Amino acid sequence: MRFMVTKSTGERRTGNAFLLAQLGAHAAAKFAGQISGLSLTPAQAGLLRLVAWNPGQSQQALAGQLGTPPSRLVLLVDGLQERGLIERRRNPDDRRHYALFLTEAGGRFMHELGQAGRAHETDLMTGLNPEEQAVLHELLTRLAEAQGLATGVHPGYRSGAEPSGDADAGG
Repeated sequence: MRFMVTKSTGERRTGNAFLLAQLGAHAAAKFAGQISGLSLTPAQAGLLRLVAWNPGQSQQALAGQLGTPPSRLVLLVDGLQERGLIERRRNPDDRRHYALFLTEAGGRFMHELGQAGRAHETDLMTGLNPEEQAVLHELLTRLAEAQGLATGVHPGYRSGAEPSGDADAGG
């Protein structure tokens, strides 16, 4: 852990990068716990959110957007399809590819997932008033953009690790 010493008081404090990592790990673990009651992994929650936001994308396009191997995405899609939450349809423009859509049950499930995401957000933002939350959101967005991070895509997809902490899963 890296400590910084403030000039005015001589106190040791952790750096912003450490605090972001600490809060990120905490948020990821809490979100995974929040959605475990829905029998859903954070990776599945993130994929559902992306399909809901932009229905009709091919599995190949989603794998590229997520930066994950197509074989890993197929496993996630298979699990969600078995639960009746998403469906594959032949892409009318290219019948070699499947397009992904939420089912009617998937749409209803997204409502439950959204409630879990909002509860997670509320819990995590305890201690900040709405104005402070808005400022924090703006600052974190700027930092994410400066680092070239894709909006709404957890970096865990790119590393092959189980993405977690997909806060605001409902939108």
